[in-house]
Amino acid sequence: MKLVQRKRESERPLETVSNSLGAVTGSVSQSRLVKAGLVAGGLAALTAGSAAISSIRRRMEGSDS
Repeated sequence: MKLVQRKRESERPLETVSNSLGAVTGSVSQSRLVKAGLVAGGLAALTAGSAAISSIRRRMEGSDS
């Protein structure tokens, strides 16, 4: 009889993501998932860049006064 092995905390999120992707990939091609990931990553980068620029501008305006 094989004992059930408990998963470490670090393995649980990876399993959840792989299970979710496995359910989605049945109806969506892999290329569409890659494109969606690239779009989401691009939007996140643009948002982070915009926040950084705003922060720099606020600091520069504050130091002038």
